[in-house]
Amino acid sequence: MAGSLAELAAPGGPLERLVTTGLRAAGTGGVWSVGDADGVRGRGRCGVLGQGPYGARPMGHDTLFDLASVTKIIALWPCAGALWQAGRLPLDRPLHDYWPSAEGRPVGVVTARQLLTHTAGMPLRTRFAELYGDDPAAIRAGVLAAPLHRPPGVAVEYTDRAAVLLGHLVESLAGAPLDELAARQTWRPLGMTDTRYGPLGPGPAERTAPTEDEPSAGGPLCGVVHDPSARLLGGVSGNAGAFSTARDLERFLTALLAPPAGSAGSAPPWGEPWTAESLRVQTGGLAPARGLSWLCAAGTDPAEGTFVHYGFTGTGIWVSRRRGRWALLLTNKVHYDRDFQPLTALRNAFRRAVFG
Repeated sequence: MAGSLAELAAPGGPLERLVTTGLRAAGTGGVWSVGDADGVRGRGRCGVLGQGPYGARPMGHDTLFDLASVTKIIALWPCAGALWQAGRLPLDRPLHDYWPSAEGRPVGVVTARQLLTHTAGMPLRTRFAELYGDDPAAIRAGVLAAPLHRPPGVAVEYTDRAAVLLGHLVESLAGAPLDELAARQTWRPLGMTDTRYGPLGPGPAERTAPTEDEPSAGGPLCGVVHDPSARLLGGVSGNAGAFSTARDLERFLTALLAPPAGSAGSAPPWGEPWTAESLRVQTGGLAPARGLSWLCAAGTDPAEGTFVHYGFTGTGIWVSRRRGRWALLLTNKVHYDRDFQPLTALRNAFRRAVFG
């Protein structure tokens, strides 16, 4: 059973020892934070930004990380929630009922809830360059036209195509690009001043953790999205592309437990009703259990309500409304290698320590 956050997160305490040892075993640096509805209760950092010239720069809570699939939570999920709360994104009507782009397409029978829970039956791999080339419009058309992998609603199968399609839908319904929507509806209201889609300028890139080597870039990607599908879509996509800091994500996660008032004194457009709807099991008896965009944390009973989302680059965020806690652990593991087992072990131990 997890102890009090103050005890766990004290300087030199259990979490600091656990994460420092775990990051060294995983062969990467990183930062971590834990908190509740009142904000940060503890944080720490370990290691440097990377290899070579990055080795002289320590990790910090202002280090920018390529969030990879955590983009689905901090960009796409709140934008979908704002449309839902405005009555413009029905979760259980087929897409062809209200989105002209889906009429006559295989995905027309899919619902937004199925996209959010990864039960839409869409193909599991993106393969965008191979199938559609490098034109963003052709890629979006290809995603709309692709036959379903299986009937919707019968299996939980994580696929980036669901988030790409949902991002396209959100942009269509809202009449604005996803990066503009996310900044207007989430990042600016919460004071997330470092959070943005790439590519980043030279200033922010100086404090950005690099990811993998890319031959066309002449070295590791830094400030350019690692995910190849998001890169083909210009860096702005529902599945990946956002960069953020621990400092900004602390604000975001705190808001899930204590939604702040907006500038006019009202809740943000993606507020409490959407959060409550999302952080409960939405997949019935299917496994793995998921909420809306969020995944029930591995090793926990879904009834406990501990939710997580990971990013392939090495990022992760957790929240539990029942325990009133949140946590984050940000690394750039792929900069070093793709042996994720040590990082997986650390993530699981971190979750057990914070949430039980």
